[in-house]
Amino acid sequence: MGAPIRIGILYSTTGAYGAFGRDCRDGAELAADRLVRKGVPVELVIADPEGEASRYVTLARELLRDKGCRHIVGTVLSAARKDVTPLIEKHDALLWYICPYEGFEANENIIYTGACPNQHLLPVFDHLIPRHGGRVFLLGANYVWGWEMNRLARELLRSMGGEVVGERFLPIDETEIDRLIAEIRLQRPSFILNNLIGPSSYAFLAAMSELARQDPAFRPELCPVVSCDLTECELAEIPAGAAIGQLAAASYFDSLDTPENRAFKATAAARYGVGRRFSSFFSGAYEAVRLCTEAIIAAGTEDPADVRRAVCGKVHQTVQGPLRIDPRTNHAALPFHLGRINGDGGFDVIASRPPIAADPYLTGTRATRATHLRVVS
Repeated sequence: MGAPIRIGILYSTTGAYGAFGRDCRDGAELAADRLVRKGVPVELVIADPEGEASRYVTLARELLRDKGCRHIVGTVLSAARKDVTPLIEKHDALLWYICPYEGFEANENIIYTGACPNQHLLPVFDHLIPRHGGRVFLLGANYVWGWEMNRLARELLRSMGGEVVGERFLPIDETEIDRLIAEIRLQRPSFILNNLIGPSSYAFLAAMSELARQDPAFRPELCPVVSCDLTECELAEIPAGAAIGQLAAASYFDSLDTPENRAFKATAAARYGVGRRFSSFFSGAYEAVRLCTEAIIAAGTEDPADVRRAVCGKVHQTVQGPLRIDPRTNHAALPFHLGRINGDGGFDVIASRPPIAADPYLTGTRATRATHLRVVS
């Protein structure tokens, strides 16, 4: 293939959730740089909506129609993914979506390498409810991610004999949360499921630290806050020390002690510095660019149907470990890790599970979905 392989990169690197997008862009650029050094003709076409929802469609259209991209690695928020999907379908392209999401979707024009609920929410509950109890307070960003995650949490809690003691939604940029904290203090939940995004999440975690200072019953070891979308790239946005001890689920943490991750971090540090922590967004975008490029080369064409056949069903060695994308759903089987925020700007992994096959529509029974975690500490 003589012409460069052009891959669109569609992430907001500024705005309320810019930390996610910066990590995604940097991971994608690291992958492209490594491929070019190996003689692979790959070219990234960067498009940045700058946090403006309406610009995702405009920029996706430019990538597909004017820039010659048949493949786009992009979007963080589910709202943006849903907005650009009709264009992806219209242009017979592939969207490579790397972020954890709320499930109940499978599209032949999307490759999902981010976790769906049976790979993050279910194992979180299976770990926390036996240890802390089933009285759970639910928080959600006021859009599809928060709505659907909290809906699933309500159904799951009912099936497990638990209860929802409170539920609130906040805009992404909302930071006035005194009333929310007062309600949590009154309800005294077993733990809190945090599906907030960006500034609202950071303000909430800071306020919970102050609440724990006032009332030790809300210390993280007694009443933890657990998130399915909080990563290393955001910890600097939270006041220093405020989130220590809180929990997050992910398919990758910077602190994973594996040969693959040690090698990956050494490569990334050579470009971005030894002090930087690398998140699941960084590693996910890195692997998406690499897998997309390798599949195009293997297929000998950028045609999405041929690329899907080249990437699905095979085992790929990645920084997350062996990765297989199910050709029935286009979803990757992913490991589950539960991390505890430490004082060094990262996560200590306290429980893990080997790759879980994606079940985006939760078609399995509760028995088959039950998780058995390996507790690290």
